[in-house]
Order: sequence, then structure tokens, then C-alpha cells
Amino acid sequence: MRFPTFGRKSRPSQTAPMVRPPLFPDLIRANWNANTGPMRSYEALVRDAYLRNPIAQRAVRIIAEGAAGAPVRSNPPDHPVLRLLGGGEPGPSLIETVAANLILHGNAYIEVGLGASGLPVALYSLRPERVTVEADTTGWPVGYLYRAGTTLQRFPAVTVGERPGLLHIRSFHPLDDHYGLGCIGAANAAVETHNAASQWNQNLLDNAARPSGALVYDPGDGSALSADQFDRLKAEMVAGFAGAANAGRPMLLDGGMKWQPLSLTPAEMDFGRTRDTASREIALAFGVPPMLLGLSGDNAFANYREANVALWRLTLLPLTSRIYGSLATFLHDWWPDLHLAVDRDAIPALSADRERLWGQVAGAAFLTDDEKRHLLGLDGLGGTP
Repeated sequence: MRFPTFGRKSRPSQTAPMVRPPLFPDLIRANWNANTGPMRSYEALVRDAYLRNPIAQRAVRIIAEGAAGAPVRSNPPDHPVLRLLGGGEPGPSLIETVAANLILHGNAYIEVGLGASGLPVALYSLRPERVTVEADTTGWPVGYLYRAGTTLQRFPAVTVGERPGLLHIRSFHPLDDHYGLGCIGAANAAVETHNAASQWNQNLLDNAARPSGALVYDPGDGSALSADQFDRLKAEMVAGFAGAANAGRPMLLDGGMKWQPLSLTPAEMDFGRTRDTASREIALAFGVPPMLLGLSGDNAFANYREANVALWRLTLLPLTSRIYGSLATFLHDWWPDLHLAVDRDAIPALSADRERLWGQVAGAAFLTDDEKRHLLGLDGLGGTP
């Protein structure tokens, strides 16, 4: 991106805009520990993480549902936008969908629907993998293209007259000016490790936790089995002794044959520790304390309470502040004085922190009543913020 020189204002280019390619198709490669190999799409990453992995899915749902359930207050109070955020239709709410898109993809797009009065009457969340940024020759976004099947819809980057723009909320990406970076890429290696360990344990159970082995033919005279004998013996082994139904079945050997089991025991072949480590890495990538995901560890009530507080402090409050702040700024075209924020006093997990703050502010004798109310996020005695 090129920046304008000092003393000048950048002007929109009149040349044909450039379509910025989407982020995820070229972001993650399939190889676990290499930088070469087939590219992985965002859809493939979501299928591995959210659709197949219980830890990743639960982490995303905890954050998304927690963000949607956070109490919100508006200024002015009881603003009509609160009804738009609530939705009322069955299915996930707007904030839940936006939060999940930000976590997984790193980008969230909100379309506003205007009524006959020219005011917003509906807010819609768009699938982020279907949206591409349209930039001018200087690199600044001028529009967004939304593809749904064979339908292509263009949104301006800013509201122009009666045509509303598209709100783009994105997380930080150190290598991209137009798209944000989600958590799913950083969690991909841990997700694949967890899925592979789960599949290994399932295969172990399918074999009734019986370790494999080798059938050794050693008649003592140096002779070997013919091809027909080898194929017949292999077929009989598969039919009579392979699978969970035949686990533990006694084997009768003759003619210089002996069964040599592997040195691995079922306990050694259990990848439970690997799965626990991968689970904690997944929780770390999404910003959820492992205890809240049911992982083994310091499972005590006090630790659970502190983990819940940490979830709000480190993950939910920053996420909701970004969403509601961006949404309020975007809606200033219709409601210039709108302000949206999470009501921290109504969050049970933060009650101890708020009680401590209220006590400190109430005990500050050098502050006026209006100053105390301002520090607590309340309106002044005269009704002004």
C-alpha cells in the first residue's frame, strides 16, 4: 500500500479497481512441518477444526455464545439498534455469527438493510470466504464483492447517499493490509495432531487394544514359503484373526511357524498424552482457558472461577469491544450520537472486579459525584454522559 505524501490528501482513483484475492486459499499448507505441498482452503480448515474436532468447536462456541450473551447498553438508552442486534429470528444471533467469523476467518462483514424511512431495519452477517476486497491502484479499498453461487453483488466501502456500505471488521494481520487473520490457521497443526491421535485410538479400539505382531516362518533348513503358500496364509490370517471380532482368538501354529508380538503394549500405543497436549494448544490458539473445555488439570472451583474471569478479561471483552465499537461507528451515518458498549456491571464473572472498583471510587472523597459516576461509566446527575 502506498501512502500519500505529507500536505496532500489522497484522492480516489478513477481507473478500474483491482479485486483483492481472498486470504485463506493461499495461507495454510497441508504439510504439518513443511512449507511446500498442496494449499488448504478455508473450507477445509473449518471442516477439520469445527466439524471434526470437539475441542476447537467447543472453544469457538464458548466465545461466540459468550459474546452474544454479553449484556449491552446503548447511549442514548434503549436505542432501536438493540432490537436489530437481538434479531428475533430462529438460529444464531448476529453477534454470535460475527464473533465466530472473526475467530475462525479473522474477518466479519455486516450488511445493513434500510427501511422506507431510510433508517436501518435489519443487519445481516455475510460469509467471509465469499467476500473479496476491491482496491484502487493506490491500495485503498473502494468496494467489496460478494459471491453466492452465480450471483455477484457489489457493496461500496463507505455509505454513499442512500446506498449503504458494507461494514468490515477484521483482526490484526501482520502481512496483509486488507484481510484479518483468524485463529484457525495457528491452531491447524494442533487440530491435525488431535484428530490423528483420536483416529489412532479408535483404530486401537477396533482391534480390541491388541498389539499387532509378525508371523515368523523358520523351519530350520533355510527354506521359504512359495508365493501360493504365502498368499493363502495371508488370507487365512486376515479372515481368522484380524479385526476386533477375532481379538484374543488362540492361534494354532505348525511347521516351524511362531508368532512374534510387537514390543508395544496398549498403554504405550495410547496417545492420550498427545491428545491432551494438542487440546491445550487448540485452547491457547482460540484464547479459551483449557479448564473451561473440560480438559484434565487443576479442576477446582476456585480455578474454574478464575478461568472464567480470564476468559472475559482476555478474550470476550476485547472481542465484544471491537464488534460493538465498529458497529456503532458504522451506524453513525444514521445515528451520529450512537454508542454501544458491554455493560460490565451486569456480567456475573466480573462482579468481584466491579465491586472492588465501586468501593474504591466511593471511597475517593476528593472526587465529585459526577466524576465518580463518570469513572463507573454512568450518566451524570444531570442526565449527561
